[in-house]
Amino acid sequence: MKLDKFVLAIIITIVTAYFIPQFGLDTSVIPLGIISSVGVSLIFFFYGLKLSREKLKEGLKNWKLHFLIQLSTFLLFPLMVIAFYPFIKNEEAHLLWLAIFFMAALPSTVSSSVVMVSIAKGNIPSAIFNATISGLIGIIVTPLWVGFFTNNANVNFDYTSIYTKLFIEIILPVTIGILLHRFFGKYASKYNKQLSLFDKSVILLIIYKSFAKSFNEKVFSSVSNLDFILLFTVVISLFFAVYFFIGFVAKKFNFSIEDKITAQFCGTKKSLVHGTVFSKVLFGTSAITGFILLPIMLFHAIQILIISIIAKKAGNRS
Repeated sequence: MKLDKFVLAIIITIVTAYFIPQFGLDTSVIPLGIISSVGVSLIFFFYGLKLSREKLKEGLKNWKLHFLIQLSTFLLFPLMVIAFYPFIKNEEAHLLWLAIFFMAALPSTVSSSVVMVSIAKGNIPSAIFNATISGLIGIIVTPLWVGFFTNNANVNFDYTSIYTKLFIEIILPVTIGILLHRFFGKYASKYNKQLSLFDKSVILLIIYKSFAKSFNEKVFSSVSNLDFILLFTVVISLFFAVYFFIGFVAKKFNFSIEDKITAQFCGTKKSLVHGTVFSKVLFGTSAITGFILLPIMLFHAIQILIISIIAKKAGNRS
């Protein structure tokens, strides 16, 4: 398997932030914070521009499949991580747990979900519907989940401020995009490849700024090799636990093979785009933001690798 180009770009960005952090600091002459905020708004504007209300209405019919995917994304994932919360004994462990929980509370991702479902010959319309709806639900649900557990993370979690930022940077641009879909939606579809490249560029910018500040303030100095091994193990375990649980439920509900594939692929996805955007909004310029992003970046790489292997195998069926 070849290394995904975006995963490689993330690695290069983190290495750059380690050796050249000055451009990502608050004292930098380059206003990366403002640039990334504008970039985020544009990402979600184009996201809304590509949304078809007709397709969303049509997608509502397969409600059992949608319910299973959204339940897995916003309830099963977080509850599995919450089960380990009573065992947290110190601030370092709490930060590691919070980073994993933040990943677990994120919505699914649109692009890779649809691509992988397509390769595996699954239910593509339902994949598009669920990945889209997941992103919209996550705007409300993810901050609520995370807000319950930020007391010991030195984060000023002000719901009014956070939802104001979410409204300005995400909800408003999405709404405007949806309203303009009938006029410019065809152009968004036509230039989808270029828009995807723009999305990834903004994400890399946010990752650079987050890690530059974390490296500068030596956030990772207290993280042991054992913690990284633990993080890697937890991320893989979470993925497979949810993947097989969804498969079990899909079988009980007598899902078709196409719906089962869609449920397992979409229900185990976590959006790196939303993760980087939400980390910026929820944790602001806090030095822990880089650390908070570690699990979702690791999960992103793992899910692409594992799902691509499964998708190719499933796509070969007669």
